[in-house]
Amino acid sequence: MHRPGARFMRLTVLALPFLALAGPLSAQQDETRALYDALRLDEVVGIMRDEGLAYGRDMAADLFGSAGGPSWDARLDDIYDRGRMTDAVEADFRQALDGVDIGPLLEFFGSPEGAGIIALEIEARQAIRDEAVEEAAQARAETLAAQNDPLAADVAEFIEVNDLVEQNVVGSLNSNFAFYLGLADSAADGGMSEDQMLAEVWAQEPEIRADTREWLEGYLTLAYAPADPDALDAYLALSRSDAGQSLNRAIFAAFDTLYVDLSRELGRAAGARMATQDL
Repeated sequence: MHRPGARFMRLTVLALPFLALAGPLSAQQDETRALYDALRLDEVVGIMRDEGLAYGRDMAADLFGSAGGPSWDARLDDIYDRGRMTDAVEADFRQALDGVDIGPLLEFFGSPEGAGIIALEIEARQAIRDEAVEEAAQARAETLAAQNDPLAADVAEFIEVNDLVEQNVVGSLNSNFAFYLGLADSAADGGMSEDQMLAEVWAQEPEIRADTREWLEGYLTLAYAPADPDALDAYLALSRSDAGQSLNRAIFAAFDTLYVDLSRELGRAAGARMATQDL
């Protein structure tokens, strides 16, 4: 299986407990919250929730032979609780950026150019959920690459600089393993040992890697085609900087933790449902 929203990328389960902050926010915490808002990460979590709900319904048809019904929808709604997801991402994001100078990040993402880039990424992420849009975006990416178009070069550099393929592949494998562990928690794993689970997950790696690269190329081409070239150049420069690399690590740390927790809980729910059907 592929995890729902496996190809999150950088800017683009039960949530972990929210770490409540005692007392007034420090200057660092104020800046981190401002950066979180500038990146519109609450909206990204909302997109992830929608993707997870859709994936859970599709999975039900594959595993249960039906759409799952109201009880399954209610279980999915509980797993993909937006409030808990948002709290978890914000807490982990804040922790990952502790001590990082985020001034250059706020300067860029607080500017019209940076805000425009984020808007394009979110719009593209929403649009590419349509299979026809995804296929068209990937076809365009292939065409531009064959033509040595500058946009294709920028997309390739962005993927490379931010290690997007490897980061997403590792996250996908970890989430898939968590799903199997969730099935085992519900005694619906078919007697698989952890070594067998790992072997099953690693067997999926080549397909996940190819699919991830293809999706990223299509998604980024769709997102950045309308971007101002100077703004995109500035974004690439920021990504290469220490601050940009710190942001990249923080976003992956926050969302990968969430994906693993979501996947394990989804596995538990699926296993419990399958066990009930077997009775």
